[in-house]
Amino acid sequence: MSLKGQLAYLLNRVGLAWWIEVTTQSPKCVYYFGPFASSEEAKEELPGYLEDLNHESAEGIQAVVKRCQPAELTIFDEPERLSAGQQRFSQQTL
Repeated sequence: MSLKGQLAYLLNRVGLAWWIEVTTQSPKCVYYFGPFASSEEAKEELPGYLEDLNHESAEGIQAVVKRCQPAELTIFDEPERLSAGQQRFSQQTL
């Protein structure tokens, strides 16, 4: 693990890491990407995650960078409506 990764891991353990929270309307999901050592680092990575979700045909995408400790990395409100591609994406985020 890189030094940056180790720092993010330690910050996450004490609740000070930064995460990207992405909410989609279709499917109704919340995705968490991280942890990151700084908000700037998270913001640099954000376009790649949004691009991946666009390729998976997600709609109504909103993103925020914040400090948190998500219990789950992907939260589905409508799991029965997920396409095979979206299911693959959610498995990759874990």
